[in-house]
Amino acid sequence: MDYSSFEDTIVAPATVPGTGAITVIRLSGPKALDIAGNIVKCKSRSIEASDANSIRYGTVTSEDGSVVDEVLVSVFKAPHSYTGEDSVEISCHASSYVASEILRLLCDSGARVAEPGEFTRRAFVNGKMDLAQAEAVADVISSSSSASLRVAMNQLRGGFSTELKDIRERLLEIASLLELELDFSEEDVEFADRAKLSELLDGVIKHITSLASSFRQGNAIRNGVPVAIVGAVNAGKSTLLNSLIGDDRAIVSDIPGTTRDTVEEAITVDGILFRFIDTAGLRESDSEIEKIGISRSLKKLAEASVVLAVLDSTVSVEINETIINDIVSKINPEEQKLIVLFNKVDIITPNRTVTLLNKDVSSSNSKVVKLYISAKDGFGLELLKNELVLSQKDLTLDSDQTIVTNFRHYEALCKAASALEKVRSSIALGLTPDLLAEDLRDALTHLGTITGEVAPDEVLGQIFGRFCIGK
Repeated sequence: MDYSSFEDTIVAPATVPGTGAITVIRLSGPKALDIAGNIVKCKSRSIEASDANSIRYGTVTSEDGSVVDEVLVSVFKAPHSYTGEDSVEISCHASSYVASEILRLLCDSGARVAEPGEFTRRAFVNGKMDLAQAEAVADVISSSSSASLRVAMNQLRGGFSTELKDIRERLLEIASLLELELDFSEEDVEFADRAKLSELLDGVIKHITSLASSFRQGNAIRNGVPVAIVGAVNAGKSTLLNSLIGDDRAIVSDIPGTTRDTVEEAITVDGILFRFIDTAGLRESDSEIEKIGISRSLKKLAEASVVLAVLDSTVSVEINETIINDIVSKINPEEQKLIVLFNKVDIITPNRTVTLLNKDVSSSNSKVVKLYISAKDGFGLELLKNELVLSQKDLTLDSDQTIVTNFRHYEALCKAASALEKVRSSIALGLTPDLLAEDLRDALTHLGTITGEVAPDEVLGQIFGRFCIGK
C-alpha cells in the first residue's frame, strides 16, 4: 500500500450488520467530518463544527430527502483518535440494508471502502502504536481464553515493546562506541572496554533468549494447548473427545479402526484453551488408508503438549502394558505431559480390581498421572480437566508477564540472539571493531522488525492483510 493513499478518507463497518442491536460504521481521514456531515443532519451544530470526543444525535437522509435511519455519531479529532486522524463512528440500527445504504452514501460523498487492517495500519504509520502493538490488536480480537486475552492486552499496552526498547537502547550504546572507534581507526583508540562489553552482551543475550524461549508457552496460549488422545483401537478415544466437548464430533463405533484421520476440537477450561486431537487407533494394519491415519496420529502425538493415553480397563494387564510402553517410547517426558486414562470402568468385571489396574503402568514414569474414567457416562472427566489445568499452570500467568506468541517475533529474536553470539565470539577472538559493529547492526535490524523501526512495505502488507476490513 502506498502511504500517499492515506490522503483518502476510508470507511468500513466496525461490526457485523444484523448480529446485534446496532451496527457501527467507522470513517477516518482528512475529510471524515465533512463527509459524515454531508449525510448526517443534526438539529444544532453540524458534525464538522462538533467538539472533539463528543457524541451527536442526527438523521441520515438519502438523496431524495427520505430518512434512512436515526443515528448517533461519535466525533474524534486528530491526533486524539484510534488512527491519529479525524475520525467518525456512526452507530445505526443493525439492519443490513440500513448499513449498506449508509456506506453507499458515505462513498458517494467521497469516502472509499477500507482495505483489510487499514485503520490499524494508519494508527501505526501515525505513531499511535508500534508494529508489535498493532499485531496485538488482531490477537485481542481473536482471543478465545482469558490467558490469550491477558497476553494480547499486555502486548497492546506496550509491555513487550518496552522490553525491546530497553534492549535496543543498551545495544545502541555499544554500537555508538564501536562506531566511534571506527571514526578514529587510524589512532587505534578503544572506546568500548571489551570486558564490560562482553558482560553487557551476556545480559542482553540472556534477556532475548528468555523472551524467545517463552514462545512455546505463548503459542499454546494463543492457539490452544495441543492435547493428543491416543491409544489402541476401540479404547474409547472418540467417545472421550465427544464427552469432553459435549457434542458428537467424532464417529463412535464398535468396529475397530473407525477413526482414519485426526479430528480436532477446542474447549476452554478455567481460562485455558485446550485443543483436543482424536487420533486413529495405534495398531498394525494392512489397510493403506488406516496406515496413513496412524502415521498422522504419531505426528500429532509428537507435537502435543499433553498426551492422553486411553486404555481399555476390560482387557488384560499384559495388553495394556504393551500399549503404554509403546506410547511412552514415543514421547518426550521433559516437554510432554502424559496422563494415562483407564476407560470403561463402568463395565469392569468383578475380578478386575483397581489394585490390578494400578499395575498396568508400572514401567512408566512415577510422575505419570493415572485416572479411572468412563468416557461414556462422564465419570472422572472433571478430575481429568483439573489435571489438564494443573499441567499447564504456567499458562495462568500474571497480566504483566511478557510472553512471545507471534512466530514472526520469535524468529526475529532468534536471529538477533544469533547475531549477538557472533559479536561475543568476535570479542573473545580480539577481532576489529568493524566486524563487531556489522553483527551488532544485524541484531538491531532484527529487533527493529518486531516493533516496526525496520518494516519493508511487503511485510506490512502481509501483517495488516490478515486483519478484518473494519480494523
